Amino acid sequence: MSTPRPPFTQQWQDAAERNNSALCVGLDPEPSRFPAPWTNDPLRLFDFCAAIVDATADLVCAYKPQIAYFAALGAEDQLERLIAHIRKAAPGVPVILDAKRGDIGATAEQYAREAFVRFDADALTLSPYMGFDSVEPYLRYPERGLFLLCRTSNPGGADLQTLRIANPATSPSAHLGDELLFERVARLAAQDWNRHGQNGLVAGATHPGDIERIRAVAPDAPLLIPGIGAQGGDLEATVRAARSRFLINASRSVLYASSGREFADAARREARRLRDAINHAAHASASPAP
Repeated sequence: MSTPRPPFTQQWQDAAERNNSALCVGLDPEPSRFPAPWTNDPLRLFDFCAAIVDATADLVCAYKPQIAYFAALGAEDQLERLIAHIRKAAPGVPVILDAKRGDIGATAEQYAREAFVRFDADALTLSPYMGFDSVEPYLRYPERGLFLLCRTSNPGGADLQTLRIANPATSPSAHLGDELLFERVARLAAQDWNRHGQNGLVAGATHPGDIERIRAVAPDAPLLIPGIGAQGGDLEATVRAARSRFLINASRSVLYASSGREFADAARREARRLRDAINHAAHASASPAP
């Protein structure tokens, strides 16, 4: 049973201030990359991720476990244990369940129950491309956050997300003219669908110019930004485009900073480096030009 907690955005902002951090660590455990003697042992998902949490609890503003890495190995019980461990080891740091759900009706209701009751997550990633009725069931949990896929970091995101769409003359948005599909998603998520003020957007660091376009239509929406590190996103350009209210996600670069027994210490060093680099970029972006 879930324990009452503040709304997601309050938890996130409190954790960000307390830890002076905009870093979100993604927990995507791959047993083949675990250090010996845990290598290739699916029973060690919890142990590996818990060690990462213990090492980084004071350096992050959120954790983002990816459900597929657990479900594929029949290890949902380890995910439940991990989220419970985060509550104890990193009190006040919110958990974003990365599941990218996107179904409708009764099925969406069950996915919402899975995320917010079974796993007791503070926020969830969603695919909005089936429209509002694929989002509405999650809004029945008014204090939980939703991050809607908007302009993702993968190359194939452009196949659909950058399509130009026309506003019909009868639309309330007709005066806005044509817009890109990801801009429409950003506008809906931040305005019409944002019933409880807990909606955010997923925007990849590989497209800082598109983050600027998102900010033009959703200036205050929290942005969950993957793509720094292994995917090659430009940190300074990303922070400059996002301006504020963002979480920079890092997964592999932190989790696998070392393949040795000191992996947790190495993860802490990498998390600290990333946190400080983000803060430096934010400070530089906010400073007036000479």
